[in-house]
Amino acid sequence: MKIAVNTRLLLKNKMEGIGVHALNVLKRITVNHPEHQFLFMFDRKYDEEFIFSSNITPVVLFPQARHPLLYYWWFQNSVARTLNQVKPDLFYSPDGFLSLNTAVRSVPVIHDLNYEHYPKDLPRWTSWHYRHFFPKFADKARRIITVSEFSKQDIVQQYDIHADKIDVVFNAADLHYKKMEEIEKTEVRNKYSSGEEYFLYVSALHPRKNVKRLLEAFDMVKDTSGSPIKLVLVGPHYFKNSEMEKVYQQMKYKNDVVFTGRLNVEELSKVMGAAFCLVYVSYFEGFGIPLVEAMQCEVPVIASDVTSIPEVTSDAALMVNPLSVDSIANGMLEVLKDPDLRKDLIQKGKERSTFFSWDRTAELTWESLEKAVI
Repeated sequence: MKIAVNTRLLLKNKMEGIGVHALNVLKRITVNHPEHQFLFMFDRKYDEEFIFSSNITPVVLFPQARHPLLYYWWFQNSVARTLNQVKPDLFYSPDGFLSLNTAVRSVPVIHDLNYEHYPKDLPRWTSWHYRHFFPKFADKARRIITVSEFSKQDIVQQYDIHADKIDVVFNAADLHYKKMEEIEKTEVRNKYSSGEEYFLYVSALHPRKNVKRLLEAFDMVKDTSGSPIKLVLVGPHYFKNSEMEKVYQQMKYKNDVVFTGRLNVEELSKVMGAAFCLVYVSYFEGFGIPLVEAMQCEVPVIASDVTSIPEVTSDAALMVNPLSVDSIANGMLEVLKDPDLRKDLIQKGKERSTFFSWDRTAELTWESLEKAVI
């Protein structure tokens, strides 16, 4: 079988959730299935580390697709032309985008429909592009992979897609994420938080990640507790978030907030492992990989009680209302003041983390791809 793959999000040291998903799935299915050929389609010069095995042929297609107009050109022209020339048995797209100008059987991974529920959280043209094209991609797809039961039901309801066409394949965490010794934690704290314990946020600084309310809650925690604890935020700006910037500038304790920017997986796993607690209070998620990363590191989790997050964490997180600053702050104070609660969350998270595995994710993805060519 010949499988063409959209690999435009395999970017060295620049991968977020969808890129991490693509990386971990593709490096397993290509190595595990040497009898099949894979055509990796990049939109820029690629790093050789992404050519995982000898059955991969890479190709760079023009132009670099990082804007709605360029999304359209790349997928509906460059990708379509290549697919129609190569005539693969299947086109697999880990970021959900498909080419509508080809008859090649296609399987997208649609991670979530945040743009349908919160269109104003994205730049205007990006929001329009997603809302216009993703229903068409879902309709065209031979099968759809998604990352939670929540997202599956959302796709069914929003796009009127039959549930039998959608396969749920959970994300997981890299093996770099593991429990750290106290001496290692001290080294990380000395580097990032002036030696103090810290609450941790990990993800792009995107509006739906709710960083604005997290900052407001942290100010309340500091005022109430008098604790020297810090807040460390890891991740790039997805696009300029003026509300978050405004809140940050008005904070009483903004000097206790540390922005690290993007970190590679080796460094991020250390920052995660040394955290006092992960605070993950997005108001919309298709999955939330940092939740599993924290649980695997035996770091307690405070998380939103909405969308897919309760499905991922089960009973292994302290749930809060992401739309309430008081609720977020109270959760942070509970974990700060109650060592027994923190210990309980760590144990439950450790047990819950064993439910997720990239090997299993890759196996289920392969099963879905096989179903698409029957």
